[in-house]
Amino acid sequence: MNAPQFLPFALPDIGDDEIAEVVDSLKSGWVTTGPKAKRFEEEFGAFLGDSSLHCIAVNSATAGLHLALEALGLGPGDEVITTTHTFTATAEVVRYLGADVRLVDIDPATLNLDLDQVEAAITPRTRAIIPVHYAGLAVDMLRLLDIARRHGLKVVEDAAHALPTTLERELIGTLGSDATVFSFYANKTMTTGEGGMLVTRNAALAARAKVMRLHGMSRDAFDRFTAKVPSWYYEIVAPGYKYNLTDIAAALGLHQLKRLPAFQKRREELAAQYFQGLADLPLILPPQAPAGDTHAWHLFVLRLTDDAPVDRNTFIERLYAQGIGCSVHYVPLHLHPYWRDRYHLTPEQFPHSQKAYERMVSIPLYTAMKDSDAQRVMAAIRQALEA
Repeated sequence: MNAPQFLPFALPDIGDDEIAEVVDSLKSGWVTTGPKAKRFEEEFGAFLGDSSLHCIAVNSATAGLHLALEALGLGPGDEVITTTHTFTATAEVVRYLGADVRLVDIDPATLNLDLDQVEAAITPRTRAIIPVHYAGLAVDMLRLLDIARRHGLKVVEDAAHALPTTLERELIGTLGSDATVFSFYANKTMTTGEGGMLVTRNAALAARAKVMRLHGMSRDAFDRFTAKVPSWYYEIVAPGYKYNLTDIAAALGLHQLKRLPAFQKRREELAAQYFQGLADLPLILPPQAPAGDTHAWHLFVLRLTDDAPVDRNTFIERLYAQGIGCSVHYVPLHLHPYWRDRYHLTPEQFPHSQKAYERMVSIPLYTAMKDSDAQRVMAAIRQALEA
């Protein structure tokens, strides 16, 4: 008997326009950071709809988070609060700068960081908070920004999941935080293969990030090599990094950004099918955005109920046996050896994240999926849940 055809957990949706734009970049000679990266920054700002924003294209969201924290002056002796329920990149950038991470638990309903615990975790060393908009659902940023203001803290949003998420009908990226960082990794709501965007209203932060993005140079290659007069001279003003986005990647981003509204509509359609088709099963379905707001649906995360007839690992094994790809988002930071050992963390300190982790599964949701694919996923879930 042949194994069922495998349906992957995620696939990028790349069209002919993206391919043509990449080919154009290859033929143009501008394959590293150049005119298309600059255009992508401009068009991303136009998409967010706020002319006061500075948009800085980088080669990953990790790079963007690092640049933002570096520009805010974080360093040894400082502490940054974030959620344990995230990918390690959110926290590791803090350690790049010699600062320390203070992890807090999640709200069991939203799976976003628990703001009561955020406030309780603030110490005299605390300098910043990094909220993560988990799966595409906005953190209560109005309350978080109020906490930050009252305690004099900086806020850098990890919006890797959150394009085009809204809060109070305002796009994430346009709120009152010091910086917001988006991801364009291959499985995100739009992709450049690898890439990210740092967004800020702070002109000084933007200027510092632009310099640090490319080796601490006072001028980037595009400025130097397109000038009308000889302009070979530059100065190294800081020990920077290699975080620039290439024009090849930006070529993808230009067309992915144009397609983002259609991508969002399709993700919402697939999510709606899942909500309807899975409602009667022993599952906790993911939280939805408040009325009038947008959930980006980067992830559709199920949780098995306490009375589900199988455990999470068996559930995943049964889905894979039926050719259904899935994943777990995430193995919480408090379980990883580095974070566990450095900060002496135990599962008991994070009961909501721990319980969610033990029961959660991310099922396929991507724009190239057909309705029949979604029906197949739901049928496989029903079969996997049989005692």
